[in-house]
This record gives sequence, structure tokens and C-alpha cells, in this order.
Amino acid sequence: MIKEQESGEKTADVCRRHGISSATFYKYKSKYGGMEPSDAKRLRALEDENGKLKKLLAEQMLDNAMLRDINLKKW
Repeated sequence: MIKEQESGEKTADVCRRHGISSATFYKYKSKYGGMEPSDAKRLRALEDENGKLKKLLAEQMLDNAMLRDINLKKW
């Protein structure tokens, strides 16, 4: 989409064709502008992986806190 707009098409036409708002387009452009499509895909994959790792860490921290509480109650 960004390359289409940079090649000279109007932003409104590109947004209409892809079914997004102009605000969404400019948000994508600020985030992915200047990247190749493969770089953007890699960035998305890394962001997804990062989210999964954060979730796993949070679950592990909750488990540790629960075990710590159980251990304190026994003594």
C-alpha cells in the first residue's frame, strides 16, 4: 500500500481500494515506511514472538508467587 501511494497514487484511492481509513494508512506508513515487505513480515513475526514470551513470563511469575505464598503458610 505504501509503495502504491509513493508511486504517485492518491492516498484516498489507495485507502478505498484496501478498505482502510487514511489514519490507519498513515499509522502503517510511520511504522513500516522505508521497509521492504520481507522486513515488515519479519518485524511482525518478532512482535508476535515477543508477545508470547511476555505472556509466558507473566504466567511463570504468577506461579512463583503462588508457590512462595504456599511455602510461607506452611511454616
